[in-house]
Amino acid sequence: MARPRLHDDALRTRLLEVTSEVISSDGESAVTVRGVAVRAGTSASAVYALFGSRDALVAAVSEEGFRRFGARLAAAAHTDDPLADLRVLGRAYRDGALANPHFYRVMFERAVPPGSDAPPAVDRPTFLVLRDAVARVLALHEAPAAPGAGPGGRASEDVALALWSLVHGLVSLELAGLVPGDDAARSDRYDATLAAAGPALLTALAARPSGG
Repeated sequence: MARPRLHDDALRTRLLEVTSEVISSDGESAVTVRGVAVRAGTSASAVYALFGSRDALVAAVSEEGFRRFGARLAAAAHTDDPLADLRVLGRAYRDGALANPHFYRVMFERAVPPGSDAPPAVDRPTFLVLRDAVARVLALHEAPAAPGAGPGGRASEDVALALWSLVHGLVSLELAGLVPGDDAARSDRYDATLAAAGPALLTALAARPSGG
């Protein structure tokens, strides 16, 4: 008799979480099917049944990280105030990383690829939602036909990459335990940094010549 689907889904999630912890702490080379199975309280055959291979399991961890992170960012507010929405998106980035720190490290610090057929990072929903939010902000100050005003414009992508670098750096420092204070203090520091540096990046990069 086949196992209930809910059982498989719960076990699959548990295996992904255990594997993310192993990669986060010890690197991808530390992952073995038997070791993950023992930590998850199941058998190696169950791992193979759900994922097919060790490499597929590792790729699935990265894919799950991007899925969770993308869902968190996509749920951020989308109102009539694009600048406020961009700030909310910045906070959602931190919240998503802190909620799933092992997955975050697998995605970005350990740089485990989600699979050979996965799109580049700048084509994934986790980046596109930021690029589109930036485009909405830039559109407030540009003529409709100005270069870079649309979601796929060069200015939008450049600013989004810079903002991504900023929030990634802040979050990575926090996950490494290098930002002082309790959670409230770290959250305030994060918000203050975004409030100070974010508008400067928007202004400076949006003003660059399109060929610069």
